[in-house]
Amino acid sequence: MGLNSIHQILFNAGILFSLALGVWAAVMATRNQSISGNFWGAVATFAILSGITLVLGIIMALMGLQPPRMVTYFLYMAWLVVIMPGLFTILRGRDDRSAAIAFAILCFFNAATAFSMTQRAVVGPWMPVA
Repeated sequence: MGLNSIHQILFNAGILFSLALGVWAAVMATRNQSISGNFWGAVATFAILSGITLVLGIIMALMGLQPPRMVTYFLYMAWLVVIMPGLFTILRGRDDRSAAIAFAILCFFNAATAFSMTQRAVVGPWMPVA
């Protein structure tokens, strides 16, 4: 299994994980529950998964491979890595219903953004630089 395949698997896992987080946050908001520590751990896991995917992209770029739209790829991946911890920081660790709604919206937005990256061939396939 090559780096292209591993990168695509991790990227797809990030999309599905973001969708699951969005559903989880929406359910917590609907039930008027506070955000649990388990959710914060899942948010950290999403950021780590996105970071690992980005690092793999950097490694592939250093190996001379590149996706069709390299700058766009790195901008979007930087967004996916920092935005969830960034929202946590902006909300100052709030765990009320409105924070759950904000995280649900962001998670669904991240999943839609990542899916659109796949559809517009921003993610790959990574090809040797000619």
